[in-house]
This record gives sequence, structure tokens and C-alpha cells, in this order.
Amino acid sequence: MLNFTIMNNDSEPLDLLQIEEAVEKTIRNRDLQKVLLIPPDFTRFHSMAGMITEIYYNKLKDTCEIDILPALGTHVPVTEEECKAMFGSVPYEIMLEHNWRTDVEFIGEVPASFVGEVSEGLVNEAIPVEVNKLLLDESYDLIISIGQVVPHEVVGMANYSKNIFVGCGGRKMINSSHMLGAFYGMERIMGRDFSPVRKVFDYAEENFIKDIPLMYFLTVTTAEGDDVDIHGIFAGRDRSIFEKAVALSQKVNLNYLDEAPNKMVVYLNEKEFKSTWLGNKSVYRTRMAIADGGELIVLAPGIQHFGEDEDIDKLIRKYGYVGREKVLELVDSGTDLKENLSAAAHLIHGSSDGRFDITYAVSRISREEIEDVNYKYASFEKMIEKYNPEKLTDGWNDIGGERIYYISNPALGLWAERRRFE
Repeated sequence: MLNFTIMNNDSEPLDLLQIEEAVEKTIRNRDLQKVLLIPPDFTRFHSMAGMITEIYYNKLKDTCEIDILPALGTHVPVTEEECKAMFGSVPYEIMLEHNWRTDVEFIGEVPASFVGEVSEGLVNEAIPVEVNKLLLDESYDLIISIGQVVPHEVVGMANYSKNIFVGCGGRKMINSSHMLGAFYGMERIMGRDFSPVRKVFDYAEENFIKDIPLMYFLTVTTAEGDDVDIHGIFAGRDRSIFEKAVALSQKVNLNYLDEAPNKMVVYLNEKEFKSTWLGNKSVYRTRMAIADGGELIVLAPGIQHFGEDEDIDKLIRKYGYVGREKVLELVDSGTDLKENLSAAAHLIHGSSDGRFDITYAVSRISREEIEDVNYKYASFEKMIEKYNPEKLTDGWNDIGGERIYYISNPALGLWAERRRFE
């Protein structure tokens, strides 16, 4: 299968013509009757995968049948409004829904011995591998997984086979992979390749889906507010294209700070972040940067609930963000978290483990709800009087004599005090 990379000198952004040519190159001279596109959902709006999916759709719609299966993982399905905003002219009617509980088939198992080896003995249970049934449908001539490589709290660097085994995966793989990453430790994973979770995905890719006509179309992007640039496209099946994307993402998405901020302010766009399940990117993407005893203020006008999934939302409300050690105790004691390990992992990801305070500035959820999950509460309306996103710039700002570090979108990067990462 074709493997190629498109980058400009000095990682300058690609233009639309380059992006369209890359799409064309992946389908040129192919006899395609039926194609499955697997983009991310609306929570990855800034990946530019929506635009790329639209380009594929417009190039293929007159010559073959097209299905689109957003890689939801545990997220809520794409709405018609979100489809229009992200995918443009792609008809909402061809958007399929992935249900991580009911739409999957078991295809194999990563052995306990392998899991124990890659996790340094922290986890010693086999991991079942499940994928959406459509991936096993032999009527597809080509399956194209579209997505963005960026630092990630569970796997180290997002995308490639994660889009298949989590985005289109089942309950067992999602739970097991999330908890494996949480056990191993976010600081040891984020921004790096070859994490224990990635090695599990690599094993599953090599042993269970080699015969699927799958191709990856990966991007590396940066953003200032809503202005997004694609700095590289990496297409094909070989792991080498993912490794090249990782190298570029480490160059443009990792932000090293020589000084640990005592106060960081992160803005969550209300159209993209409606739950703390997603909004806690503000926590784990900054936890290696914030000074001990500092404060993270999350400006979150769109937050309405905690989990994307109703059952997980209930678990977050029940236990709260209580830190890694407490969560591991709860799992070991056989609580309902033991049967919902992705929720348990999320409770670890969303905590500072007592290192710094986390204040959520909200307008659509109550003080009581915020405080009940172990966060501090602030009124969004009052907080933006002091920390107005329209007046702040990414990086260091002086606000009335107070020095803060501001981030306009935590989804596209990782911030770390240099000594903590290196």
C-alpha cells in the first residue's frame, strides 16, 4: 500500500491545494465501489479532519458508495448541526453511529504476558480486542481512518490505530486501555511514542486486522483560537508514517516552559467542550507545567455535565475527581468503578493529585455540582471580567500586576515545565 508524507520546509502550513492533492493521491487509479471513511467526531473539530472528510466525499460521491463512521469511542453521536459545522456539504444522512457497547465484534486478545511485560508488571490481565462490525464488512474496497496526531493522556500520542481500537472499539478495550495508561502514569506517557497502551494497539494491529483494507490519513495541526493550520500529512498503513507524524507533533505541539506558572488560565470553546470528560484536557495537558501549590482556572461556558455517557456521568458524580491513589483503592475494593475502568481512569486524569487547585468557571452547571466532584467553583461571567479571552494572548500575560499563563485551546498541545518532561 502507498505510504507518503507531505511537509513544507520549516514545517510551514500546507495550503488547500496540497491537502487536496494528498487526498487525490490516496485514491488515484483505484477501482473503488464502496468506501468507509472514519473521521473523528465533533470533539476533534480542530483536527481539520472534517474538511478532509468533505474532500474525500466530494471526490468519491459520483463514482462509489460512501459510508461515514465517526470514531466516537464513548462520546455522544454527532448532531446534524455539528455535522454541518465540521463536515460542510457531507449529508447528515450518511453519518453512521458507533455504539461502543453493542456494535462491536471480538477479534482477538492481547495476552496477559505481553500486557505485563509492556506495563512493567503493573497490569497482568489479557486485553480483549473488539472493533465495530463495519470494519469486518468485506464489501468495503477501502477503509480510510482520518485523524490528528497530538499528545494524548492515555496512549501518549493520539491517532493511528487508536482511532480503530478505541474510536471504533468496544467496552473491554476502551476500559482496559484507559486504565493501563492511568496505572502507568500520565507523566510517563503524554507526548511520547511506544507507551504501554500504544504497544497493545501495535500488537492488535499486527495480529488481528492485517487483512482489513485499511489506510490511515494523519495530520499534525496547530491553532490560534479558531485559526487552524495543517503542518503535515502522513498517509498509508505502515507504522513509519505514524512515527513521522509523532516527530512533527513533538516539534509543533509540545510547549516547554522554563518557569512553572503559579496560575494558568485555560479557555474551553463552548461549542466543543460540553463535559468535563472532554474539558479536562485543560487539566492533564497542563499538569506538567503548573507549579506545586498553584491554580488552574478553567473558563468553561459550555460545560453542562461531567460524562459524555450517562452511566459514566453518574459515576463521576458519585466518586468525584479524588486522585490516583484513592481511585486505585476504589477499583481494588470492587466498587462499580471496577466494571467501568475508563471512568476510573478519567477520574485520575481529571485530578491534580493535590498538587494544585482546579477551579471551574461555569454558567450552565451549579456550584454544588462542581464542588461535589472535588473542584472549586467560580462564576464564568464574573471570572471573564478579569480574564477576558478576547484580551489575552497565548502564553504569559500581566493582568493588573498578576502574572498568568493563558491557553486558548488545550486540545492541540501539551504544556510542560522543561525539567518535568525531560
